[in-house]
Amino acid sequence: MTAVLIAALGLLGLALLADLVLGVRHAWARPLPYLLGAAAATLLTIVGAAGLAGQPIRLSLDAFLGFGAADLTVDRLSALFLVISFSVAVPVSLACAAWALRPHRVRARGLGCAYALTFASIAVIVTADHVFVFLFAWETLTVAFYLMTAHQRGCTATPAIVTIALGKVSGAALLVGLLLLAAQSSSFSFPSFAALPHTGVRDAAYALLVLGFAVKIGLVPVHVWMPRGYRAAPGPLRAVMAGVAVNVGFYGLWRTLALLHQPPPWLAVVVLLLGGATALLGIAHATVQTDLAEVVAYSSVENAGLITVGYAVAMIGAAASMPPLIAVGLLAATLQTIAHALAKSLLFTATAGIEDATGTTELDDLRGVGHRLRFSGTGLAIGALTLAGLPLTAGFVSEWFLLEALMQQFRLGALGYTLPLAVTGALVALTAGFAAVAFVRIVGLTVLGPRGPRDAELARDTGPLGKLALAVLGVGCVAVAAVAPLQVRVIAAGLGPIVPREATGSAIKGPWVLQPVFPGFSILSPSWLAVVLPALLAGAGLLCLVFARGRMFAVRRVPAWRSATGGVEGENQYKPFAFTNPTRKVLANVLLTRAELRTVERRSGGRDDDPRPDAAGAHLGYTSDVVEAVEQFLYRPLLRPLRAAVRTAKRLQNGRLDAYVGYLLIAFVAVLALVLILA
Repeated sequence: MTAVLIAALGLLGLALLADLVLGVRHAWARPLPYLLGAAAATLLTIVGAAGLAGQPIRLSLDAFLGFGAADLTVDRLSALFLVISFSVAVPVSLACAAWALRPHRVRARGLGCAYALTFASIAVIVTADHVFVFLFAWETLTVAFYLMTAHQRGCTATPAIVTIALGKVSGAALLVGLLLLAAQSSSFSFPSFAALPHTGVRDAAYALLVLGFAVKIGLVPVHVWMPRGYRAAPGPLRAVMAGVAVNVGFYGLWRTLALLHQPPPWLAVVVLLLGGATALLGIAHATVQTDLAEVVAYSSVENAGLITVGYAVAMIGAAASMPPLIAVGLLAATLQTIAHALAKSLLFTATAGIEDATGTTELDDLRGVGHRLRFSGTGLAIGALTLAGLPLTAGFVSEWFLLEALMQQFRLGALGYTLPLAVTGALVALTAGFAAVAFVRIVGLTVLGPRGPRDAELARDTGPLGKLALAVLGVGCVAVAAVAPLQVRVIAAGLGPIVPREATGSAIKGPWVLQPVFPGFSILSPSWLAVVLPALLAGAGLLCLVFARGRMFAVRRVPAWRSATGGVEGENQYKPFAFTNPTRKVLANVLLTRAELRTVERRSGGRDDDPRPDAAGAHLGYTSDVVEAVEQFLYRPLLRPLRAAVRTAKRLQNGRLDAYVGYLLIAFVAVLALVLILA
């Protein structure tokens, strides 16, 4: 399997060269990097499957780039994340190839390079066992993100700058945290960190590593790059960032728990509460956004919060030395990670197809888009239902496990654990409710709603490769739920380096029945639901058909009241913006909702044909907006001191070589002194 790993990395190298050498002048060359990437992703999925089966895979990097003794090693945890990331990367790559085939979609070199660098960085991050190999790949991924978000020349550079700035914060936190551990263990090898004693330095390193990975997954308050960055990336490349690359952040959290084991209790509680707040804030903004791409981007913030909540439950289990609690927390978080990877890839792929056909992602302009773009509309609906957590989808199984994990609070006697778990459970329940509102709007108004004014302008749906990608991802969202017990067995094998396989495997009560690890608490059979619910639906439809006596499909037409009913035409129709107005009111304190009522026109009175116009019947205009509170009150006040620091730093760039050598000497002495003190 080592040869397969080398072949996959070689194909990604060819994809990078294909973009650099062939460019975009030839139509046949534009999809080539993505097709090579699809082949590489297939090979990496095979490598991951072999690793889960217990086959040892190791690629030596001794003396490569001066790193010293280093390997790319695939253990069971690495193998699990290789399968999660690259199994969805295959259809996403096919969608990218279909998108690149269309004229004027890829206008310059660099996008294929960024795509190939992203995949290669993911593979190296997940398999690296050396500090500097890991950090090198992490920084490469940050550069790839920058290239993707800055590729569209016509848009503002702010999203790319925010993305790379917070990416550097992530890299700096990981660098300091890993160097602290290396100084304590006298080794740059990850396995050596597992034997470190529980000290204050180790706890500080634990917190820094969690911070570094939290930036990548979009945890509050370092989530602001995610909606901007995803929105700025072109076409299906958003799916590469959101459905594939973001998994390295979750892998880092899982690997940190595997290496350092027991976290400081305060850190577990902080991560738990931040996860709940992130989930609620993300879904609140997703519910009120008027742009489809931004809805999906903010839902990524919500999903990151839900996954982090499950991970925090596992951290609390580790702090309290309760392996079953570790197992149920990690199982819920991993199931949520898989659902997020599938649904987010599907949603961004469908969004790219809709935007490509219509030229817009504004929800008010996309009403009823599913009537004309059948594949993209269906993919959008399935992805939305999955993230809403409805039965028969992967999202239902993962959210059930997450809620069950939070309900185990009574097993912990300490109030410092039980109270945060109860508060987070309430936040997750609120999140689930508002998620239904957010995605009902997408399905009911955008996909299945009345046809909008732009229907006549709709072009053809995505090409054959894009349709294949949508079909694979859509089936995956439903199929993994139907075979959830098999999925749990695979996850139990992958989590072996963190928690005993027997503990996670106890979630399987019977061949097709699941329980939240602790026996006798509750049970669920997603597999039987996949059989029973369609059968009940078919039976109910048959009874209606038999007893309706031909009236089942009759339509009663009456004059529509001037309201939000489906019979209303024109500007009086119920629109996505109006649908979310109750949410803006209910969550006004979270969203900082601003509303304004103003007089638009007085002369004509209440109606254009009013025979007696007066000011009392003036036309009024209503506007409502929301505020990103973290950006408004945390980051904007930092801009002025940051600019002052930049102006000061500019004075250091005087062009003198001896000054730069002096700076390097000062930095080297400072780092050396820090290492000696910590050692």
